[in-house]
Amino acid sequence: MNRLLARPALLVALLLLGSLSTRAQQPGGRQRPGQRLENARIAYITDKIALTPEQAQRFWPLFNEFTDKRRELRKQTKMGLRGQDFSTMSDKDIRAALDEQFKLRQGEINLEKEYVDKFAKVITLRQVAQLMQAERDFTKELIQRLDNRRAAGGALSGQN
Repeated sequence: MNRLLARPALLVALLLLGSLSTRAQQPGGRQRPGQRLENARIAYITDKIALTPEQAQRFWPLFNEFTDKRRELRKQTKMGLRGQDFSTMSDKDIRAALDEQFKLRQGEINLEKEYVDKFAKVITLRQVAQLMQAERDFTKELIQRLDNRRAAGGALSGQN
């Protein structure tokens, strides 16, 4: 039974990867940096939340919109405090910088709440919860693989 469910999910993932590749193409036909990772993430999520082809058609454009907005908020959050010399700033300026960070992080939470409601209109609430878990699990798995590569690379370089 699980094999039957996995095949449609895999088929959906493959179809989406083909259709999304045009979104990821740079002029000249090359993929943008990180596209391989993004494709793996799409396949992982599609499998974990068992999207039907009909759901996938409506879900992925919405998810891409969410991802773009979240990425922009995170970029602003990272840039907010980076490179600031707090030793020369007044307490008032430091407070303003910290408040801006809180505002951006709250914006990310608000964005997630907004999109949970939007996602629930195209997939089930159970799938929405599975989506949130799948995103965390994918990140954990990615970090684990990177750690394993670093450990293997360190062991290999130590043998020379």
